[in-house]
Amino acid sequence: MTKLEGPSHGPQGGGKPGHLVILLHGYGADGNDLIGLAPVLAPLMPDVVFHAPNAPYRCEGNPMGYQWFGISRLDPQVAAAGVRSAAPFVEKFLDDTMARYGLDESKTVLVGFSQGTMMALHVGLRRAKPLAGIVGFSGMLAGPDLLAAEIKSRPPILLAHGDSDEMLPHVLTERAAETLQQNDVAVAVHIAPGVGHGIDQTALSHAARFLLEVFKLPIPNNG
Repeated sequence: MTKLEGPSHGPQGGGKPGHLVILLHGYGADGNDLIGLAPVLAPLMPDVVFHAPNAPYRCEGNPMGYQWFGISRLDPQVAAAGVRSAAPFVEKFLDDTMARYGLDESKTVLVGFSQGTMMALHVGLRRAKPLAGIVGFSGMLAGPDLLAAEIKSRPPILLAHGDSDEMLPHVLTERAAETLQQNDVAVAVHIAPGVGHGIDQTALSHAARFLLEVFKLPIPNNG
């Protein structure tokens, strides 16, 4: 199995990390795409280390980038098969990185963007031990009909999506939230007005607050 590698950042305060955030990028991007969030978040959470692995496959649609799985169209069956095939890569990276720092699931959050959100939700809900949380930007829940039979843990989740996203319509996040709630998962949803397929400042602010809350870290008075 290909060992995932990619950029990391922090901890801002130096020393041994007390918490871990793993950032899973979208289709055709790479770890450098999402590690850019870390310098913005790190000052608020100085004991957090951020890792953004590259997906295991070169992207069919963009040879300079990577993909978790191939996509020809927005087909739920293709997505469900895709996340399942790529899940072992994320599982191993998660296990290895937690072990490296002596951390466990209670100190770890998965953050995904687009296809990375599909991966984060698939993997995070099937861990035997619950993660501290999952954040999903501009994504969807692959194989929603399979979740009830396969869910093993119920970490809190934040889903954020732009209402002007032409690549993955924001209704996919709303449907994901409904399915998650039906499976007794606590979900918060932020729909950003006028935002396309990306992460705006309001979504990032919501994510920062969510991370501080699930990691039980102090929230700044002006936060």
